This record gives sequence, C-alpha cells and structure tokens, in this order.
Amino acid sequence: MHPFRFALGVSTAITMLAGCAGGGSPPQPFSGAAQPQIRSQGKSWILPAAKNGALIYVSDLLAQVVDIYTYSNGNQLVGQLTGFFNPEGLCVDKAGDVFVTNDTSVGVHQITEYAHGGTTPIQNLVNPNGNVNGCSVDLKTGDLAVTNFWGPTEGPGGVSIYHHATGTPTSYTDSNLQYYYYCGYDNKGNLFVDGLSSASSFGFAELPKGGSTFTNLAVDETIYLPGGVQWDGEYLAVGDQVAVKHNFLSAIYQFSVSGSTATEVGLTLLTGSSQVADFWIPKFGHTKKHPEGTTVIAPNQDGKNTLFYAYPAGGSPTNTISGQTDPIGATVSLARK
Repeated sequence: MHPFRFALGVSTAITMLAGCAGGGSPPQPFSGAAQPQIRSQGKSWILPAAKNGALIYVSDLLAQVVDIYTYSNGNQLVGQLTGFFNPEGLCVDKAGDVFVTNDTSVGVHQITEYAHGGTTPIQNLVNPNGNVNGCSVDLKTGDLAVTNFWGPTEGPGGVSIYHHATGTPTSYTDSNLQYYYYCGYDNKGNLFVDGLSSASSFGFAELPKGGSTFTNLAVDETIYLPGGVQWDGEYLAVGDQVAVKHNFLSAIYQFSVSGSTATEVGLTLLTGSSQVADFWIPKFGHTKKHPEGTTVIAPNQDGKNTLFYAYPAGGSPTNTISGQTDPIGATVSLARK
C-alpha cells in the first residue's frame, strides 16, 4: 500500500505533514487496519444505453471497484467495473479507452484497459517496475505513462512508458525523486511528474518529448502532498491534496513552464474538500480562444464523495456524487462517433 493519501483524516495529515516539514521520515504505508477490505463483488456491468454518451469513471480504492456515471443527466450510476484489489489512477486515450492502474492481491502490478462502456478488459499490461499509481496518455502518440510510487523492493520509484500503450515499458527515473505520485502529458508530448524526495520535499520534473532524462523544475509554490498532474488546455494543473496554508483544503495550482522553472499563474481552491488525489479536467467543448476545461471532477477521499467545481474559479462545489467509500481517481470517456 501507499502513504497516507488514502482514507486518513485531516488531523492525522497535520501530524504527518509536521514531521515531513522538518525533513523527517516520509509518510509510511498503512497498518493492517487500513488495508482494503474485500467485499462480495458481482460481475462488471453497465446499462447498454449509457454507452452512447460521455461517461465518468471513478476508482474507489477500499470498495475495490471503478464506478461509472453519466457525465450529464444527473451523474447517474450506470455501471461498475469489478475484480480489482487496489484500483487507483485512471486515464483515457483519444479513442475513449480507459486505463486503470491496479496492484493485485498477489503482488502483480498491472494496468487494465477497457473500451468506452466496456466491461471486459481489452488487455492487462504487466508492470515490472514496482507499485503502480497514476497514469496519463499522450493523445498524439498513444504512449501510456504510469508512475511507479516505489520500486519492486520499495526502493525509489520511477515512470514506466508503454509505447502505443502495449508491450513492455521503458523505465525512467529522476535522482531527485524517491516517491512518484502522478503524471500528465501536455499538448506537445512532454511528460510532467510530481512526487517527494527521500527527505519528503516536493519535487516536480519534466521528461521532454523524445528525451530520456528528466529536467527538475524549480517551483515557486509550496505543495505539501502531491496530487494529480494534468494539462488543462492552457497550463499545467498540479494538485496539493492537503494545502496547509489554505486551511488544509485540496488545491490545484496552474503553472507555466519555461526552461527549468515552473511559475504559478493561478490557484483553484476546492472548498469543502480534503485529500483530492487524482482529479480530472474534461476539455471537450472548449474553443481555440478558450482551450482550457471549465469543470474539475474531484474525488474527495475524506468526504467519501466526488465533487464538481467550476474551473479554474473553484470555490464551493457545483455538484456532488455521494455513496462512495474511498474515491481516488477520475476520468471522462467520450462515446466513439
């Protein structure tokens, strides 16, 4: 299991962050009491008519399922993918195929791919490089990047890239990062990853398109617990699951990157949230003049729900999906035309 970003209360987070601030030990894995509780699971299912529209996928770690909701029409539950042990990061390709990172109960690290609205896996990609966490797809090349939180023996993690989302991945590491949280491609095929150093300080790095070496980025903002990384259509959106200086709310910062510097250009505070890990900003319906998304979907672990916010304005939620156990990741898949 991973550090405290799963299902811990804010009071615990405060204590652990205080330890990290002094350069102490990094957040530790869960004790047995916080391990996923296996519950009786039926087969994966989906309402046939739902396949014709856009769908929201939300991974629920402790329930060990991925729930499927309509993007519109009240965000109704219309399906569920089962058979997971540790479903976490979600991402989607330009065909609408959804990828789910999952560490199995027998220690196999894999990424499972489903077609839009599909309930039978297209493929299971095995990851030999350690525990799998976040993922992102380069929409131009189809390459799939997956963050390995830590390595096979709980040593330093890395990033695994599957060319065209198939086969055996190539592993990339950064000497400044020990724990790799999330990653995201921008519109030019550059890959960005966030994480923590061995001293538990925030790290942010770029793997340029076609490159094999990370560039470490200087960040003019304090991020306490790394969250999702996504290109919002104009800037890089980087999450902080527990933004201490913003009353421990989850936050999303917008950064402009030039050379080896990431400069903050905006802030989205997610009022009413705590421990939003892997958010999603749908970008369909945007224009060339306003390319960024206008909504952020935020799995809210402490609240056991998924919240929707205006983006980049933030503020209070505009909608809520309730009834979840420990929502971690989210993505949106469009129906094939």
